[in-house]
Amino acid sequence: MVDVYAVKVTRDIEEYEYSKLLAFVSEEKRRRISKIKKREDAVRTLLANVMLKIILIEKFGLNNEDIVIYNNEYGKPFLKDKSIFFSISHSCQWVSVAVDRKNLGLDIEKIRDVNLNVAKRFFSCDEFEDMLRAPDKRDYFFTLWTLKESYVKMLGVGLHIPLSSFTIKIGDEIKLLSEKDNKYHFKQFCVDDDYKMAVCAESDLFCNEVNIVSIDEILNFI
Repeated sequence: MVDVYAVKVTRDIEEYEYSKLLAFVSEEKRRRISKIKKREDAVRTLLANVMLKIILIEKFGLNNEDIVIYNNEYGKPFLKDKSIFFSISHSCQWVSVAVDRKNLGLDIEKIRDVNLNVAKRFFSCDEFEDMLRAPDKRDYFFTLWTLKESYVKMLGVGLHIPLSSFTIKIGDEIKLLSEKDNKYHFKQFCVDDDYKMAVCAESDLFCNEVNIVSIDEILNFI
């Protein structure tokens, strides 16, 4: 089953807490995080990786020292144990992780002011027309954007799949029109009225709602 977890960063992380979180991730991840210029971006990246490790330990029974994460040629992270898949996404205050025994992709975005003409570049013609017909165009834009990003992240081939090269139809069901066999499944989740979240997965079994975790719960675990 696809399980989704999220933590909301609602307070500053103290220096001793930051050090505690850093000690829980690999040396390679610490090096990567040290290169992130903005503190808030580093905190989100760190929380995402610690939360992922906790999930892998609690849900799948892995040992922290055995969790080895690689990246494919396009940058998609994957586990040495390829029977477990995960996807990470963060936007502003929210950090999220999705896990399953089958491949998946996750995206979360804060709803904000956006030039809707951007959709002409990234949406297919059908999608752009659907957006123009929507009562709330901005809401539709971010709904569709997260669905498309979740699909691309699931494929794990980066920008080699242009967002405009496939069409997603939003109705009673969410369908990817370019996939004749409909082997991929979509689900939207709500963690915050100001955000959109979507998952694309090979599995059609999804959790009913996001598992909300607090920063304190993460720190207490480690």
